Amino acid sequence: MKKLINRPEDVVTEALQGMAGAHPELIKVSFAPAFIQRADGPVAGKVAVVSGGGSGHEPLHGGFVGLGMLDAAVPGAVFTSPTPDQIQAATVAVDGGAGVLHIVKNYTGDVLNFEMAADLARMEGIEVESVLMDDDVAVEDSLCTAGRRGTGATIVAEKIAGAAAAQGRSLAEVAALCRKVNGQGRSMGVALTSCTVPQSGRPNFTLAEDEMEVGVGIHGEPGRRRVKLETAAGITALLAGPILEDLPFGPGDRVLAIVNGLGGTPLIELYIVYHELARLCAGRGIAIARSLVGTYMTALDMAGCTITLVKMDDELISLWDAPVKTAALRWGI
Repeated sequence: MKKLINRPEDVVTEALQGMAGAHPELIKVSFAPAFIQRADGPVAGKVAVVSGGGSGHEPLHGGFVGLGMLDAAVPGAVFTSPTPDQIQAATVAVDGGAGVLHIVKNYTGDVLNFEMAADLARMEGIEVESVLMDDDVAVEDSLCTAGRRGTGATIVAEKIAGAAAAQGRSLAEVAALCRKVNGQGRSMGVALTSCTVPQSGRPNFTLAEDEMEVGVGIHGEPGRRRVKLETAAGITALLAGPILEDLPFGPGDRVLAIVNGLGGTPLIELYIVYHELARLCAGRGIAIARSLVGTYMTALDMAGCTITLVKMDDELISLWDAPVKTAALRWGI
């Protein structure tokens, strides 16, 4: 294992220290318990938006803390849910009096721990709403979930919810928009290699040189099937086909398209996949209204990508375009 680390057990803490030092104008970091919050928070009278999950998916979620997106992100150990006390502390820290929205990816540990934290926060008089993200079309159940996994649409939900909260909308309105994104978003991914968790020092699974895992999860969970390596065009078709058919997406739809690298994929390859995706969408009469290409939700050092499509309307496009200033997303400022 070759990694830019000191000791495996210190990876998350030292990464948080690095983030705090690199972005003091955007975030401040608590270490006991661990969470990241806006440097200017809490914002009085504004709905606070909180998300989180296991580390190893950077820049998700800590890279999305800041103006127009998350008020706090709660990191667990690598590929491990944050604890209820972490989530509760983050919720209390960013509450500005208008309630707190929890955006929770559908992984069993995350779901249970966010539920417990929400109950604890309510006991302190904080109004909490929770939205479950389950946009992955690859499998109904996995090693970590009951039902579909939460993946790339989480990025869109955090941006849309953050923009709506910044406009002063109510907790109910912000939560409804978040649920709308989840209902109109679909994702699927492919792995060309496994990832290596620092604590274990070995790959999560093994792929032959000519194999890929279609429908892989962001923790390396198995997908739909293991097949022979395809071209970029073939891989894009394998991912986009189930996504387009699931909602379904059809002629006249406007979408936000995300091609996301899983940590070990060069940007040049992601743009090739985007080109193929745009061609497939155009062939079905689907207009890509907005796009995002890059590395936003990773599985450590895994080579591969995910594709996310979210059906958009004028309101969602306006909220997507609204100003955002975080470590990983910045525009309109």
